[in-house]
Amino acid sequence: MDTKQSLALLGGLSAAQFMRSHWQKKPLLVRQAIPGFVPPVARAALFDLAAQDGVESRLVQNIDGVWKLQSGPMGRRSLPPLKRPHWTLLVQGVDLHNDPVHALMQQFRFVPDARLDDVMISYASDGGGVGPHFDSYDVFLLQAHGKRRWRIGRQKDLTLRDDLPLKILAQFEPEEEHVLEPGDMLYLPPGWAHDGIAEGECMTYSVGFRVPERADLAQELLIRLGDEDDEGCTKPVLYSDGKQPAVAQPAEIPATLHAFAREALERALAEPHALERALGEYLTEPKANVWFEPGNARAMMEQVVLDRRTRMMYDAEHIFINGESYRAAGADAKLMRQLADLRVLSPQALARASDGALELLSVWCADGWAHAQPAF
Repeated sequence: MDTKQSLALLGGLSAAQFMRSHWQKKPLLVRQAIPGFVPPVARAALFDLAAQDGVESRLVQNIDGVWKLQSGPMGRRSLPPLKRPHWTLLVQGVDLHNDPVHALMQQFRFVPDARLDDVMISYASDGGGVGPHFDSYDVFLLQAHGKRRWRIGRQKDLTLRDDLPLKILAQFEPEEEHVLEPGDMLYLPPGWAHDGIAEGECMTYSVGFRVPERADLAQELLIRLGDEDDEGCTKPVLYSDGKQPAVAQPAEIPATLHAFAREALERALAEPHALERALGEYLTEPKANVWFEPGNARAMMEQVVLDRRTRMMYDAEHIFINGESYRAAGADAKLMRQLADLRVLSPQALARASDGALELLSVWCADGWAHAQPAF
């Protein structure tokens, strides 16, 4: 991607300009970010998705001022009548189930894939919304159908109401108001309070981003580092205390156990690239509700395209795909990085692949992580 090219998606800004001036700093309203936008998922198809077990969905209703939240899956008969006002259906991760929505998300890859999360589609009847709230992550709100009125503000008081099933601000203080029509888009940094109300039936696409929480990330990486250290041991290293004297204060943790724990952590971190491997595997691990259908390992491999559910990244030493890591160097590493960036390998690129790289690509195709396709 040419990060210096002017983009209609960003109101004429280049990706580089947007990241410098707006990302995590201030909102951006773009009229006709995608001119003539036609939603790739119709209402009926969205309702069908909400009924599936492997799809995360929620129903939010405001009935006579009382907020109600219901988690899916939910069939069409579980949804309120279309003409009833003040209800919203939220369907998460639609990019995992729909190729055009996945293609739409690719337009936002000027932000690292390590941060890009998913596309949520919100369907709302007239007056529908989820209440004034704030997110801990960046979000692009693309109006797909109908109109939605957004009120936004730099909220100082982040106190939430404690009597509701939703995270709704107790004292919302809007500063701006915008009505979005199909093709319009609003970017909001983390912490900006917002409240979107449907004016008639409407659909909004939300492109959201991953925000690792430091303590959670540390815990996840430590677990992975421990697993990796165990895999390299032919025999478990157990704590022993043959010189432990009798104690008068039995509740006190022995200093030798402190030292044993500290050494275990230091050994795990001391292994070259162990932390980098753990992070890459964590960032590409598919979500719990994601699965892959086995592919055709014998298909003619004229070009290779990553499956829309596949997460593939790299660093200076490794290739990461769907929670697995591979050491990579030389021409094959360059080829695999190209696949991760472009999500496709052309016939010309495949012609340069080594036998080992072709074998690995064949395995990924057999697992459904990628697909062999004829060249066009």
